Amino acid sequence: PQELTIRARQSHGSDLPSLEEVMPNIFRELLSVRSQLETHYKDMQDIEFTIQQGKLYMLQTRNGKRTAPAALQIAVDMAKEGLITKSQALLSLKPDLIDQLLHPTLDPKAKKEIIAKGLPASPGAAGGKVVFSADEAVRRCKDGEKVILVRIETSPDDIHGLHAAEGVLTTRGGMTSHAAVVARGMGRPCVAGAGGITVDYAAAKLSVGSVTVTEGQILTIDGSTGEVMVGEVPTVPPQLSGSFGIIMQWADEVRDMKVRANAETPADARQAKEFGAEGIGLVRTEHMFFEGQRIVAMRQMILATDEADRRQALDKLLVMQREDITELFRIMDGNPVTVRLLDPPLHEFIPHTEAEMALVAKAAGVPLDRVRRRAAELQEANPMLGHRGCRLAITYPEICEMQARAIFEAAAEVGRSSKKLPVAEVMVPLVATVEELKLLKGVIEKTADAVKKEQGITFTYKIGTMIELPRAALQAGRLAEMAEFFSFGTNDLTQTTYGLSRDDAGSFLPEYKAKGIVEHDPFVSLDPDGVGELITMAVQRGRSTRPEMKMGICGEHGGDPASIEVCEKIGLDYVSCSPFRVPVARLAAAQSALKTKGEQTKQSSTKATKPRVQNFGPW
Repeated sequence: PQELTIRARQSHGSDLPSLEEVMPNIFRELLSVRSQLETHYKDMQDIEFTIQQGKLYMLQTRNGKRTAPAALQIAVDMAKEGLITKSQALLSLKPDLIDQLLHPTLDPKAKKEIIAKGLPASPGAAGGKVVFSADEAVRRCKDGEKVILVRIETSPDDIHGLHAAEGVLTTRGGMTSHAAVVARGMGRPCVAGAGGITVDYAAAKLSVGSVTVTEGQILTIDGSTGEVMVGEVPTVPPQLSGSFGIIMQWADEVRDMKVRANAETPADARQAKEFGAEGIGLVRTEHMFFEGQRIVAMRQMILATDEADRRQALDKLLVMQREDITELFRIMDGNPVTVRLLDPPLHEFIPHTEAEMALVAKAAGVPLDRVRRRAAELQEANPMLGHRGCRLAITYPEICEMQARAIFEAAAEVGRSSKKLPVAEVMVPLVATVEELKLLKGVIEKTADAVKKEQGITFTYKIGTMIELPRAALQAGRLAEMAEFFSFGTNDLTQTTYGLSRDDAGSFLPEYKAKGIVEHDPFVSLDPDGVGELITMAVQRGRSTRPEMKMGICGEHGGDPASIEVCEKIGLDYVSCSPFRVPVARLAAAQSALKTKGEQTKQSSTKATKPRVQNFGPW
């Protein structure tokens, strides 16, 4: 086909004359019509026309299909031309388009052999050799190989493998399973809950129907669609243009809510800050204990037979934890850092197979029988509602003391050398009663006073709590007498409000959605009627006690645009999400603020729209 313009003909090296050269009058008329259509619809148009006997006939028009980078560029260009306002430019974009700019995507022209489909749990595409254990992922990664970690489901023990892998595939779990949450935090692609796949660890293979993939063979996963493909499918690297920065700047000018990140490693914190995070809303301290000598010291603490032995192991952990938190304070450079005290049940740090327990016993220097006995003691029928969160700190206050000391010694160290003083926020998890918070606040304050005296330096800090139980939401007015901030842990608050396990609900929630019982997975998009009402109640009751109290959310909902809109309506001060969701949250927070102020939304799509057939009138 011939080009429309001289410039297009020259850029494509065509010898055929363009419309601009052959029919200059018709070309100018076409430009005028195109301008009129764009002005009327306030969007880039895909127009169809024909020319017959020297006359231009318009056939149809529709909003033009565009890639994610083009969507941002078009929005910026139209705003700069005065065709739309900055607010309209922001509202025209779907926040999830930003994901496509931050992660590799599959080459749309590439052939692919799809063998299974799961949940699109973390965006991006990746290919690599299949491995079935975290240790194998690390080994092959050190040899320079790219790997895809395949597990039935992941646990905190797999964290080193998740770091090493290009992406992760699980056959169980939902959008907020361990694999999904950790992968999103790392910016790794993840396909979760691919139930059609059978994994055989012993034989080191996976099967889907007649297809078998053994360890070392190549798989490609697309975390944006949930597709699993045999072989290597080419990917397109992410591209950030100047229009991305302009859109982010415009978003920051209009949004009311702050955007923080969930991060506990220096790499995650730096990435979050680069993406515009205004602090850390959740440091999951337990994630700091799973690698190298840290897990050995942690297990020594768990296996200790008395407080003296526990404190000896905690002294080792103190050094490690203090170093990590010091680095986070430095990176955040005066922005708030909310550190959650140890939350998961202790059994998550102890393996359960005989071979693994033998290795633990050897590393910790204790008899194997003690490891077996302790593992049996830590077993619970329902660990999610068991001995975890603040209940651990109440049973073992020395754990709380160690973590508080690590936070305050880090604050003192950074405070001496930095121009901006660190903003330390100590968060007590899973509180249900005022008495729990009162007891632990006493431990934390006593530790702070001791550190100030020892270090000869003062620092500021806040003590708050996570609201993740319905009782805590109901008692928010009383909790606010003790807490200086609230952070809503919406993952657990959704579980305890619905009575659903987020790891098990994936097996039947699709049926609920198909039958119209729920519109969205409540672990993906915040339930505004049930969970949202509890949050609203807690905000009102908390601020009736402490009017200027800062409140936000730190669950996975913090990066979901629909959930962010609920948070804006409730009146929260910030959302906190995975580092790679920070730009999405910034745009979504801006859109929510604009909608609250009455701006109308009209979002463009990267998918083709149905043609409009209109009577445009005379040209």
